[in-house]
Amino acid sequence: MDMVMKLGAQSPVVIFSRSTCCMSHTIETLIRNFGANSTIYELDRLQNGKELERALIELGCQPSFPAVFIGNELVGGSNEVMSLNIRGKLKQLLIRANAIWV
Repeated sequence: MDMVMKLGAQSPVVIFSRSTCCMSHTIETLIRNFGANSTIYELDRLQNGKELERALIELGCQPSFPAVFIGNELVGGSNEVMSLNIRGKLKQLLIRANAIWV
């Protein structure tokens, strides 16, 4: 779990995903459209991907992909990110995390 938190704090926006997950791609595109450059970890392509996936589940990510960190905090998965966007709060969160400038 410490490794996931450490990786999640390395960039204003960090996304843990799988290369074949359509929802991960959707969330990556949504955040990119705000102008943010995310650090993306495709766990199916990493040697320690299974270990990181277990840690994400321990943190409460169900399903475990995508798992989005913004400003060093676990925001959650696609449902949480889409909800923030619909309520107009995702952009504010990205600004506070210094992921975008307006």
